[in-house]
Amino acid sequence: MDYDLLIVGGGLAGNCLALALKNSGLKIAIIEAQEREALQSATIGDRALALAAGTVDALKTLNLWQGIEHAATPISQIHISDKGHFGKTRLCAEKENVDALGYVITARELETHIANQVAAAENVTVYCPARLVGLMADENAMFVSLKQDEQSLNFTAKLVVGADGGQSSVRQLLGIEQQFSDYEQTALVTTIATAKAHQNVAYERFTSSGPLALLPIGTHHCAVVWTRKTDEAQALMLGSEADFIAQLQDCFGWRLGELTLSAPRRAFPLSLIRANTMISQRAIIIGNAAHQLHPVAGQGFNLGLRDVVMLAEMLQEQSQNGDIGANEFLNRFAQARQTDQSRTINFTDTVVKIFSNEWLALAAARNVGLAILDVLPFAKTVLARHAMGYTR
Repeated sequence: MDYDLLIVGGGLAGNCLALALKNSGLKIAIIEAQEREALQSATIGDRALALAAGTVDALKTLNLWQGIEHAATPISQIHISDKGHFGKTRLCAEKENVDALGYVITARELETHIANQVAAAENVTVYCPARLVGLMADENAMFVSLKQDEQSLNFTAKLVVGADGGQSSVRQLLGIEQQFSDYEQTALVTTIATAKAHQNVAYERFTSSGPLALLPIGTHHCAVVWTRKTDEAQALMLGSEADFIAQLQDCFGWRLGELTLSAPRRAFPLSLIRANTMISQRAIIIGNAAHQLHPVAGQGFNLGLRDVVMLAEMLQEQSQNGDIGANEFLNRFAQARQTDQSRTINFTDTVVKIFSNEWLALAAARNVGLAILDVLPFAKTVLARHAMGYTR
């Protein structure tokens, strides 16, 4: 079977790319290893995604936002503070003249809606479950080998896009190496109920062990992403729910009244991983296959969707004028994404290192910075625009 574009990975990035190209005239196939029912029932679908305002703009362009807006909670303010210190700052949607700084939605709501749209796209064929087992390129095409129900399938494509996550089979088969930096931290993820209404405020609280984020859901719930040193996180996971919530309450405070757990606790080790290149012969990797970030600034999915949007725009143009797998095109795409990726990755990494350090001079400097930032409208606008994903 011959395709123009073969996307490996039927998650958010891969499906959004297919939908962005549904009217392009390209013949597209998606390869997904997991059955859709398994994906929809997986516990990881409970995780909350913080969608930057720029990401919501992209979803609107793809005609996806209208079907999920009802399930998303707007963020009207972001409250940033440093535990045990005086520094704090607040970002406000009204002052930035936007409806919301971002939105919070469960991954399952977004993934299910997008998958339904892909199923209805006439130029997209989905092979699921199917496993990628081989890639080999020549000057004219990529030869792709799959396994589906113990049956071997062989395809050709002008371009293969790896959107298959952190353990990307595409990246591994292409031999693309990664830069790896272990933060020696673990993210504890859960959902809590709050005695007081959160009033659509998202909280980012920095501590010596790592940041604590509370993201608003509904009116009296918050998604929690609590970063701790790995040994501390292990102890919290092994301890009782009562001990966990008591320590969370102590870390966050009583601004939202008493906190109670409303979902299981989950733990995810944290590291910065970046592929040495996004491209190989007739292949591109995007999203988590190319970069995995610390969750401190909530930029992982937002950065991945910007990969998708730019690739879709460039593919539409290239498909009218030439070969979508040409080396010149691949190099042009990689160069176009370099500035945004480097800026976002470096910003996130710097925030982690500055705010997970109790060296006295650094603690003083960052708190003075937060205090000054709170009274400088221009500086707050710069930070707000970064948080909203308007980084170009």
